Amino acid sequence: MKTPFKLPSAARVRRFAADNVVVLIFLFVTAIAVPSSKLSGTYIIQDLLTRYGRNAFLVFSLLLPIMAGMGINFGMVLGAMAGEIGLIFAVDQGIAGVQGLLYAVLVGAPIAILLGWIAGQVLNRARGREMVTGYILGFFMDGVYQFVVLYLMGAIIPITSKAITLSRGYGIRNTLGLDSVRQSLDKLLKLELGSFDLPMATYLVIALLAIFIVWFRRTKLGQDMRAIGQDQTVSHSAGIPVERTRIMAIVISTLLAMVGQIIFLQNMGNMATYNAHRQTGFFAAAAILVGGASVAKATIPNVLVGVGLLHLMYIVVPPAGARLFGSAQIGEYFRDAMSYAVIALALALHAWRKRANAESARAGLRGAASGAVAPAKMEGGAE
Repeated sequence: MKTPFKLPSAARVRRFAADNVVVLIFLFVTAIAVPSSKLSGTYIIQDLLTRYGRNAFLVFSLLLPIMAGMGINFGMVLGAMAGEIGLIFAVDQGIAGVQGLLYAVLVGAPIAILLGWIAGQVLNRARGREMVTGYILGFFMDGVYQFVVLYLMGAIIPITSKAITLSRGYGIRNTLGLDSVRQSLDKLLKLELGSFDLPMATYLVIALLAIFIVWFRRTKLGQDMRAIGQDQTVSHSAGIPVERTRIMAIVISTLLAMVGQIIFLQNMGNMATYNAHRQTGFFAAAAILVGGASVAKATIPNVLVGVGLLHLMYIVVPPAGARLFGSAQIGEYFRDAMSYAVIALALALHAWRKRANAESARAGLRGAASGAVAPAKMEGGAE
């Protein structure tokens, strides 16, 4: 009986390090920054719990496009724009509390679906270049968003509240106060556990989304997305509508990003009208990659670990920079650089692994061909 082949210990360590290099880098950075920051454990944990509720929903919106083989959906900023438009109308109509958030979702949903459909159509024509195309598409739609909010709202699109418009009578102010809906979801089922405040309603919404994703993967549409993520050609041959399924992945992702942006902004309590959405895709992408995900594979644990590690760094690095270098600004620069470096490193690793796998497959085919030729020669010699 043959014993199963086991990698040597050193090889297993190298394989683990290669697969989790981003996570290990962040663990190393935070291990240095946490004691250097001199922040109390209570403060760090409370801030981390708040940031989980604020950011996790947005990061979850990236899972389905990755599952469908489309990479990281940098075009999720389109959904963030739709959520901001919904909040503008909620504030304009004076609808407060959770009802205001639901109103914002209802207004933003058709916009997000339309933008997601447009993005899906574009990305279907840019196969293999979905991430960079989604990134550029976000810039293009940002220009459209600026035009709508700066010129059309109040001039053509009715805005009744003078408090949120510019002095000229049309266009929305640069900073929009969200006092009417500020932390309305967070305070709905707030639980005080010792020294910690837990926004249980927000956590419940995030948990329901995680359950939805687990259920969705088992549906016919979810199975189709997974098959397309494995091989589009085989999926098409099996009768799966590849283009329509990819569009559905982007539409759902855009819709979830819209809801996630509303959750994010209600926690913040105000909205930078013209640039609140611009870095949404980058920070969400950095979070899921820090959690050990790749461009081709991501799971719910990757989201939870990534949000925790990334935002732990955001909490402790600025005060650590102030203590070590005499300037908190150095810590701010460092954490931003790390966020972008994570994305660059993950994309480079994905390209390297893809090339290595292709070379390994070619080597296997050459080996199989050589093995087939040798018996044929032996048979000829026997004759």
